Amino acid sequence: MAHTPSTLPETSDIGLVSMSEIAVMAQVQRSVVSTWRRRYADFPSAVSASAGRPWFHGREVVEWLLATGLGKADPAQLRAELSLYVITAHADRFGSRNLIEIVGSLLCLRHLAEKPLISDKTVNAHINAHDEWGTLWRRAERMDPEDEFVLRELRAADDSAAALAHLAEDLVEAAYTNEGAYEWLLELRARLGLTELAAEALTLDLRQLLVQLADPRSTVERRGKITVADPHAQAGDLLAAIVRAVDDPTTVCALAAEPDGWLARLIRRRLLLSGVEELDLDVQAGSDLEERLADPDLIVTQLPYQAGEKRSKIAALEGVERISDLLGPGCTALVLGPADALVDALPGTEEAQLRSGLLRSGVVEAVVNLPGGVTPYRPGYRCALWVLTRDPVDAARGYVLLADISDESLSEQVRTRLAEDVLLWRAEGHRREDGHDPRYGRIVSVKRLDEDFGGPLTPPGPPISQVLARTVDERPALIAEAEGRLARAAEHARGHAEEHDRPRVNVVRRTGTVPMPATVGALIAEWRVVKVKGHRIEPGHVVPGGHHDVLGPEEICGAAPVGARRIDRAVLATYRYAAFTEPGDIVYTVAPRLGLMVDHGGFSIVEFPARILRIIPDAERPFTPRVLAALLGAAKHTGRSPGAVRPARRIEDFAVPDLDPMDVERFDAFLADIDRRRELLRAQDDALVEIHRLTVAGFADGTLTIDDS
Repeated sequence: MAHTPSTLPETSDIGLVSMSEIAVMAQVQRSVVSTWRRRYADFPSAVSASAGRPWFHGREVVEWLLATGLGKADPAQLRAELSLYVITAHADRFGSRNLIEIVGSLLCLRHLAEKPLISDKTVNAHINAHDEWGTLWRRAERMDPEDEFVLRELRAADDSAAALAHLAEDLVEAAYTNEGAYEWLLELRARLGLTELAAEALTLDLRQLLVQLADPRSTVERRGKITVADPHAQAGDLLAAIVRAVDDPTTVCALAAEPDGWLARLIRRRLLLSGVEELDLDVQAGSDLEERLADPDLIVTQLPYQAGEKRSKIAALEGVERISDLLGPGCTALVLGPADALVDALPGTEEAQLRSGLLRSGVVEAVVNLPGGVTPYRPGYRCALWVLTRDPVDAARGYVLLADISDESLSEQVRTRLAEDVLLWRAEGHRREDGHDPRYGRIVSVKRLDEDFGGPLTPPGPPISQVLARTVDERPALIAEAEGRLARAAEHARGHAEEHDRPRVNVVRRTGTVPMPATVGALIAEWRVVKVKGHRIEPGHVVPGGHHDVLGPEEICGAAPVGARRIDRAVLATYRYAAFTEPGDIVYTVAPRLGLMVDHGGFSIVEFPARILRIIPDAERPFTPRVLAALLGAAKHTGRSPGAVRPARRIEDFAVPDLDPMDVERFDAFLADIDRRRELLRAQDDALVEIHRLTVAGFADGTLTIDDS
């Protein structure tokens, strides 16, 4: 890796980091840090130790990583991690809440004043903390005379907080912007134990989905400006995400309401730093938006969480109703709330009537059942999303798009397809002949939902696009083809049974001398077996459609089918010492457990930590691959205890009976016959599994039936 010259800003108190934290900063395993410490004489020395655990100056470690170019983190990220560790180290001194408050206020003051907090550290080194802090809060009095953003927070702190001004400057230098520094700071909310900030946080994937569904850029393109509101703003995550999604944040007017006054001021600072103009920003410390400004083009909000035992479905639906009342013609709202109120069946008459009334009002555009885990602090809390649009296009009136992605992960593909479903539905409405068929739901008439009073708001069947898909249309033919394979496999099995009769090996109890045991190590020393190492292959070089099979622990232990992972011939040529397996090689692994397979065809690539045992056929008393693999699989003491890092014994220590050549020959013939019979039975089983899968899928989505005739 190329060296990246860089200097870090001086810091008043840098804090200490452990080897595990160094590994996190450098994005490597902890063992790599141990190797660096042992191999490189200039690795920073430990400054202290606690219970045998060394601690290092974080600044020295980051400077060393930047100078050497080691690790996988880019320079900007390393500087950011360093500053974040420093700020975290001050949490005990100032308290987590005060830390977020003071550093955030200093960053906001820096933005308002449009100049650094500390103009020149070298020139002003003689200024004491009291004078320095006094200068800062007097600047706050000039820049924030009405105390909208920072004044009270900085007045409340004493001059010990001057050190945080230096740290705020370091954070800006690492993040390049005031906004980036503040967002990095807020990412520390969970690490600092700030439950009020972390509890309502959503996953990044869900925030990205909400931005895609909101589509603020198109509104800005049409109108030149967008007013976005969140009546339950909490920490302002959703508003900040919308602002970041537009090209020019000065085109955004942001409105918010938050009952917690501390959070309301945090949101003001956050939106100001994100680029929203001060005159286009209003955050109310209460439960209602400012009425004079409450005419939003877009509302994005998350209904306040209620514990399951106290949760009121009526309260959630009334919250949706209040949000719908804020919408003007053509305006949209995204409302995230509890799935048991928004999509599940409602047994109570009152809540069912309220939800039915919302559907009949024509404001509900789409209902999306979301996957679990989108609120990390509350993984068991199931969420759903309602998309509301006042006065939709004529072709959408009387219909609702019901989508269910509860069994999907919010990957980029899923997010993009769902957003396309909703946005095209919003633009086109219901077009029977040439309209867009949703990939994740069904368009259902409100009349049908009203007839199923209180029923679940889930798609009545698979998406039409799936029903009309080629694979669905061809299911009967695919089932008939699988039935043909089953008949042929059964015929081959009957033919083999008629030719070879049933397995008969005349097994009897051995009398006389029992074969002496021989370890694999002894077989290697006697040149009867050769041990061959596996290859270290870059993960990106392993693809589904290459020329040669890759055999690793997954394939050997049965976790992945052989042939699913392959490597291209041209890529393989870049590996200097790469070599193929030979027909009959025994490929084995001892991690995560002992696994063995015989590669009868050869021309595969064995991936480390898997290795090869190769039989020498010309040796005295040779084994066959089948026999040796079978005996090794039955060897004793090959496992690993649950707490062990590695197996109890090496493969060289495994012992097998040193069979007589005639025993080897007869045993190999028996194993070959058994393998052939199992192969024939597997062919029948594979065909039965395919018939079962296709038929069940067809009945599940309503596209198949069985003809009595």
